[in-house]
Parts: sequence; structure tokens; C-alpha cells
Amino acid sequence: MYDDLTKCEIAEIKVSYKTKVKASDRPHVDSSNTAKDLLIKSFDPDTIELFETSKAMYLNRSNKVIGVITISEGGLTGTIMDVRKILAPAINLMANGIILCHNHPSGNEKPSENDILITQKVKEAAKFFDITVLDHLIITPDLRYYSLADEGVI
Repeated sequence: MYDDLTKCEIAEIKVSYKTKVKASDRPHVDSSNTAKDLLIKSFDPDTIELFETSKAMYLNRSNKVIGVITISEGGLTGTIMDVRKILAPAINLMANGIILCHNHPSGNEKPSENDILITQKVKEAAKFFDITVLDHLIITPDLRYYSLADEGVI
């Protein structure tokens, strides 16, 4: 217990977002195919068939891309999609929408039960912040993809 709080030092937190892209130049996402084309650029072509990587794309109210981040990199058969690592940037960026994405090195674009469960978990958590999970894309090394939204899964 501190009797004299002036002796107590705490860390100062600074959250910032810097962009080099003017709002008018940001790409507009109007379909799962457009989202896939934009997201695939953020994957390393040398590792897309070696291990799973999960990403999140953040959008504003007009479905213009604010940015994309890598959530995690995993092994050949899985990667962790931590809800907090997905939602923290969304809140800080004042995003209205999220598109989740990960690759399947095996080439099978069908979602696993875990893929569907984590999508539902993120979707439910995002509701508390009025953020919509618009889609979850699964991309294969040969650039085929599966959209959970297009298939009515979410």
C-alpha cells in the first residue's frame, strides 16, 4: 500500500494510428472477392503453404479499408485467433467492421469446426462495441477461398 502516491510511478500509455493513405484513396470492399484480393497481398507468398497465419482487416462505415494486421502465425494445421488481439485494434481504430482471414496450407478451403466457433466468438464479442464481423475468409496457396458470409455460416 502506498501512503504517499507521489512516490508511485506508473507507465504512461499512448495509443496512436498513423496512415500514409488518404481516406479518399483507401480501397472499398464490396464483396468477398474484393476482400480476398486485398488480403492476399498481406500474406507472404514464401510461407502461405508452410504455416497458418491469421489476419484481420478493419473497415470504416463506408467499408473502406483502414488497415490489416497479422493476428498470429501458427503451425501447419492451426493458428490462434485471440479475440482481444482482434478487437483491441478495432476499438482503437474506431472501426465499424472486421473481416477475419487465415490461410489453409493444406489447400482445403473448407472451414473447420474451430474456424466456425472462433468466428462466432469474435462476432459475439464485437457486438458489445457495435462492431460487425462482416466475413471470415479462408485462403489457400493456389488463391481459392471460402467465405463464411457468402456460404451463410455467419
